[in-house]
Amino acid sequence: MSATERWREETQAAWIYRQLAATERDERRARLFGGLATQADEQAAILLGDVRREGGAEPRFAPSARARLAVTLTRRLGVRRTRGILAAVKVRGLSALDPVPLSVGHTMPSTREEVGARHRSAGAGGTLRAAVFGVNDGLVSNASLILGVAGAGSEPRTVLLAGVAGLLAGAFSMAAGEWVSVRSQRELFEHQIGEEREELERYPDEEAEELALIYAARGVPIEDARAMTRKLVLDPERALDTLAREELGLNPDDLGSPWGAASSSFVAFALGASLPLVPFLIPLVEARVTAACVLSGAALFGVGAAISLFSGRNAWFGGLRMLVIGAAAGTATWGIGRLLGVAIA
Repeated sequence: MSATERWREETQAAWIYRQLAATERDERRARLFGGLATQADEQAAILLGDVRREGGAEPRFAPSARARLAVTLTRRLGVRRTRGILAAVKVRGLSALDPVPLSVGHTMPSTREEVGARHRSAGAGGTLRAAVFGVNDGLVSNASLILGVAGAGSEPRTVLLAGVAGLLAGAFSMAAGEWVSVRSQRELFEHQIGEEREELERYPDEEAEELALIYAARGVPIEDARAMTRKLVLDPERALDTLAREELGLNPDDLGSPWGAASSSFVAFALGASLPLVPFLIPLVEARVTAACVLSGAALFGVGAAISLFSGRNAWFGGLRMLVIGAAAGTATWGIGRLLGVAIA
């Protein structure tokens, strides 16, 4: 990226910060955005010097359409709801929006090893949680599809074909969605971490001040925060890791492989969607629809109980709630299929 392009980015960041500071009701966050605007101006001034030394034309600035849209949406929806959009337009310090400040219930980090440590376990258990919900999605959607087709009076062979088609369509859709989601996350991280590395090399003191402002917004005395972050930038790799977590709000540990996420999503959905099909694959089973309902109900209860591990609720409550939700969905699709079958016939 050329010095002119980086100057425009920093100048635009300063403009966005001032817009946010002007509309932010929380005084501490308003001070944070105001301070970040000042730092962005200082970095832009350094980059402007680079442009002049390179003999480039004097650059001009106008906010991009994306930046204007991000500010407009933030004014209407609030910073928390537009956090992802703001991160994409180079807004830093979004980790300061986290509900628990360092000064409440947490000790202030006293070493460089402790800086950013609270983010490192944020993704723990995320894979297992995604797998459980993937199984649940496949189970509910395909059980409902099978009941809807069966309710229309279709033969078991037709129900089986519809169920297999629903399994494949849903699994591929889930896999594609996960691939795009994780790939987009990685692209954002790779782009922004590359910019952060260049900025840390070009003006480390300004980057240290930005990080200090973020800690100050959480309640850390500003001079203590500055002393800590000035030591931090002496170790570029650790500083870059901390800036990614604290300034960009990104956790490198949470960025998995797009193909891994897609394949695990495909398998989880397919596993759940295959359960209601089992009775239709066994020739000896007569009451296939009833058997599918019983098997799906048992699986729904089990999935609901498993979800309670993540919600903290009672396992029996979680299981029964999921069973009721699945039963309601299945009953609705059965009834709609029945009506359509009668109408078409």
